[in-house]
Amino acid sequence: MTAENQDVLLEVEEEEEEEDGEVVLEEMAQTIVPSYGTTPDQQKLHTSEWAEFDQKPDSLFFNDGQRRIDFVLVYEDESKNENRKKSVNKKQMRKRQAYESNLISNGLQLEATRSVLNEKLIFVKVHAPWEVLCTYAEVMHIKLPLKPNDLKTRDSAFNWFSRLLRVDENIIKPEQEFFTAPFEKARISDFYIQDKDIFFNPATRSRIVHFILSRVEYAVKDNVKKFGINRLLDSGIYKAAFPLHDSRFNRRLEDPNCPSERYLLYKEWAHPRSFYKLQPLDLVRKYYGEKIGIYFAWLGFYTHMLIMAAVVGLACFLYGYITKDNCTWSQEVCDPNIGGNIIMCPQCDHECTYWNLTITCESSKKLCIFDSFGTLVFAVFMGIWVTLFLEFWKRRQAELEYEWDTVEFLEQEEYIRPEYEARCTHVVTNEITQQEEHVPYTACGKCVRMTFGISAVLFWLPRHINGTEAIQKYLTPQAATSVTASIISFIIIMILNIIYEKVAIMITDFELPRTQTDYENSLTMKMFLFQFVNYYSSCFYIAFFKGKFVGYPGDPVYWLGKYRNEECDPGGCLLELTTQLTIIMGGKAIWNNVQEVLLPWVKNLIGRCRSAARSEKTIPRWEQDYHLQPVGKLGLFYEYLEMVIQFGFVTLFVASFPLAPLLALVNNLLEIRVDAWKITTQFRRMVPQKAQDIGAWQPIMQGIAILAVVTNAMIIAFTSDMIPRLVYYWSFSVPPYGNHSNYTMKGYINNTLSVFNIADFKNGSKPVSLPWLGNQTTCRYRDFRYPPGHQHQYEHNIYYWHVIAAKLSFIIVMEHVIYCVKFIVSYVIPDVSQKTKSKIKREKYLTQTLLHENHLKVMKKNMGKIADRIWKGEDGTFRPKFD
Repeated sequence: MTAENQDVLLEVEEEEEEEDGEVVLEEMAQTIVPSYGTTPDQQKLHTSEWAEFDQKPDSLFFNDGQRRIDFVLVYEDESKNENRKKSVNKKQMRKRQAYESNLISNGLQLEATRSVLNEKLIFVKVHAPWEVLCTYAEVMHIKLPLKPNDLKTRDSAFNWFSRLLRVDENIIKPEQEFFTAPFEKARISDFYIQDKDIFFNPATRSRIVHFILSRVEYAVKDNVKKFGINRLLDSGIYKAAFPLHDSRFNRRLEDPNCPSERYLLYKEWAHPRSFYKLQPLDLVRKYYGEKIGIYFAWLGFYTHMLIMAAVVGLACFLYGYITKDNCTWSQEVCDPNIGGNIIMCPQCDHECTYWNLTITCESSKKLCIFDSFGTLVFAVFMGIWVTLFLEFWKRRQAELEYEWDTVEFLEQEEYIRPEYEARCTHVVTNEITQQEEHVPYTACGKCVRMTFGISAVLFWLPRHINGTEAIQKYLTPQAATSVTASIISFIIIMILNIIYEKVAIMITDFELPRTQTDYENSLTMKMFLFQFVNYYSSCFYIAFFKGKFVGYPGDPVYWLGKYRNEECDPGGCLLELTTQLTIIMGGKAIWNNVQEVLLPWVKNLIGRCRSAARSEKTIPRWEQDYHLQPVGKLGLFYEYLEMVIQFGFVTLFVASFPLAPLLALVNNLLEIRVDAWKITTQFRRMVPQKAQDIGAWQPIMQGIAILAVVTNAMIIAFTSDMIPRLVYYWSFSVPPYGNHSNYTMKGYINNTLSVFNIADFKNGSKPVSLPWLGNQTTCRYRDFRYPPGHQHQYEHNIYYWHVIAAKLSFIIVMEHVIYCVKFIVSYVIPDVSQKTKSKIKREKYLTQTLLHENHLKVMKKNMGKIADRIWKGEDGTFRPKFD
């Protein structure tokens, strides 16, 4: 194609884009809502007020000092953008202008100010007047104060102790409690309004404005409405949209009317020296909203409950450490006259060779610490602990629902996602209201989407499981240490995390959930399934598959008929599982903290360095916040995911690593302050959102709790040597199977290692002979089989069947005992305490009294006046006529 032809095509494209822009402008002009002073015949676009920066860096108001800034929109001046075509700039400008015009038509007030540091950036400050706040508070069913709460609260017997850990009430004053009800403009006189400026707190104001921003249209094309700030952000028309922090995090405002809540949160909550203090949850909820507050409440409660688990786990570990020198079977392994005379068979074909049992001496000593009677006690304890944690959290959650006014948080309070609303082209009849509703797909279409989503998840899970086992086999040769294998596994997990995240989001976007809660719940289940397989598959493999189906030296089992099944390291699979858990838990905690702390800090540091003029000029509050890191669309989703994965490690495999709760406790004490520091100092202020509970994470943890009983029972039965040792002690150390007169562990090692004749090796698996073997004709291996020369040689012996019966019996007994205790605990501990139930009933009663009886009194009073007027004949309308 010649240069002239290319120029002609470019001219044609620019003319088409110009025509499209004019059509869009005409369509956008028709979308303006004629309200709040706009007449129906007005067709011109409303524009923002322009104002210069007033040199007040901490101001939270328009230049008039009266109207509060509830939200900030940021865009790049199209006239100064030289990187895009003029036609594209004009098109984006028209969409933005139409959007801002519709915002003004919906009652919002806008003030635009050019950036101090970058003249290309424009900051549009948004203010919601009283009338708009009242209108949308009713639409959104926002609960607001009716009257101060007069219910008396009883002080707990432990208040004296918790008072030592609480934030000083002189620094952060306790929030006044109110009886609340969904706001109604018709009953505005019933609400507790002392000052209109503070009746709606800043978080509520920002939430209302964000509701409007998410629903205002900016174009209609082919009968499809385009609306919402999220779409404008995705298309690059706006660069950012966020509510303002109320102050700097490290300096209190001089204005006494401003509480500087961000400063207080940093000083008393996010600062490292406050790690021992209880969290000021009411202030967190007030500043960031219920959704952020419930996360930190749950994380704090989980951390407090870990204290008991960590103490018991540490006690079990110390018990094993103290008693390890009395471990008879470990002494036999290390004894040169016993273990030194035992030659073990090779554990793989050709390359592996014979080895002496004494090389596992140090491993056996370490194993005595973890594979002890204390581990069994701790596994039973954790099965009960997890039930106590979940049940008491339900009670705590019910208390927060009452205190934070989310008891009656109904589905209709949560608005529909703009992405869902934009695709509503099908009409259906609501079964409850019998009214027509618009949905994006039919029932058949929904089934297709759900089927595709489930199929995609199931497709990816087996791919990972098979891949992990192959990687485990080929990348970790038998000679490599378990530490190397665990590090390689951890690196693979981190890489697969990136892939799984993109797949889960793609599948959830295709399903098109109705509300943000539905979206997050759907994504939660998919991400957890992926992460469950990703993080836990190697642990399940080591615990329940590795070394379990290997046959014996003369007849090993091969995978796909070609690859010999992997055997446990000489130290045993339990020690390898402990190593795997330690590295994954520790590596995950370090990696997450690096991501959460270092990356945002470095990005903000780079941004400050690029703005060299920052130290020379006065920067307004909105521009300071703009240079902070943006909050992701999923908010605290990844924080929940991180903690629930940790919860799985603490509960699912705790029988192999009793120090897991202690590591989790230390990590969580740091995690609370890291998360608080991050959102308070490094990120823009999040849009406050309502939340009644922790969502889909609750049933996920309940599922983990049920599975944990099974996994720990099976680890003790099949991964550890506790059951074979007990069987030997009680049955095979004394007659008729043993030669000792008393119950003892002496002879255990010799009794549990089977004998194999070297001459019976097959050519395919025969190892290289070593000179130091001499005239050795046999080797030993871990199994319970008859020796060569026996009529049932290499078949399982009577000891094997006793052990299998004991293992199965142990699993059944342990599961039933723990499940029975769990059921009793769940039944005894109600989800909502009687104290909270009484408070809820009392509030409902008083609310009904205030809202209904007050109107009855007014009605009776007015009827009485009318009756008096009729009786006195003052009202001509009802005056009796006499002939």
